[in-house]
Amino acid sequence: MDGPGNHLGLLVPVPLASPGMDDSLTRPSSPAGLSCYMAVSQFLGLALIAMTGAWMGQYRGGIAWESSLQFNVHPLCMVIGMVFLQGDALLVYRVFRNETKRSTKILHGLLHAFALVIALVGVIAVFDYHRKKGFADMYSLHSWCGITAFSLYFIQWLMGLSFFLFPGASFSLRSKYKPQHVFFGIFLFILSIATCLLGIMEMLLFNIKATYSSFVPEGILANVLGLLLIVFGLVIGYILTRDEWKRPPLAEELALSMDFKNLTMGESPSSSP
Repeated sequence: MDGPGNHLGLLVPVPLASPGMDDSLTRPSSPAGLSCYMAVSQFLGLALIAMTGAWMGQYRGGIAWESSLQFNVHPLCMVIGMVFLQGDALLVYRVFRNETKRSTKILHGLLHAFALVIALVGVIAVFDYHRKKGFADMYSLHSWCGITAFSLYFIQWLMGLSFFLFPGASFSLRSKYKPQHVFFGIFLFILSIATCLLGIMEMLLFNIKATYSSFVPEGILANVLGLLLIVFGLVIGYILTRDEWKRPPLAEELALSMDFKNLTMGESPSSSP
């Protein structure tokens, strides 16, 4: 919101509102460009899901649990959970800038939980399909990267829950763990996308190896899907690495954090990733 005499739309300091003023005056506005990049990320994410569904439906026969189509549940669930929802969970602290920190934490954790549940369905689907067909498990690089990403993702979620959402962890412990939590969050997102790319290549070689080099439609669709995965990851990464797009602490959060830290000599309820 422009201040008096600020006709160029530049961000200027705004005095804190008095108790009778509209509280919205004290809330930071969304930085320029963030909304555009967020819209692009959501468009790309939904396009990924749609293209994966189209691939499974148009060229792999569709999706069903109690049939030979059970395997097709796996790629769709992994793209939805480990890519789209995981990416959206990482963006929570960029999007919800004016909500309370605890509400933002809860949404961040819930999105990761939904991602884990959907990804678990995908993992169960592929293991169950292999068991019914008598196929070997865990021999490819894709499967090794996939089970590593899923296992570490679950551990990351448990650690975040323990340190940042439930009370008990001291302020110093949260501060020390926060850089690791942020780093591994981005690392796991990159690993998930890389694993999906390996899975796409594996499916193509298993199903259309003889015709892949002839630019068949299925191969082209899968290649485009792979490129979209990369672009989606780049857009999410760009949003996360722009320092000026980070969520600024609200005035009341700073006050509560300092008071609580002073009172408890080392604990702060507002420390979060």
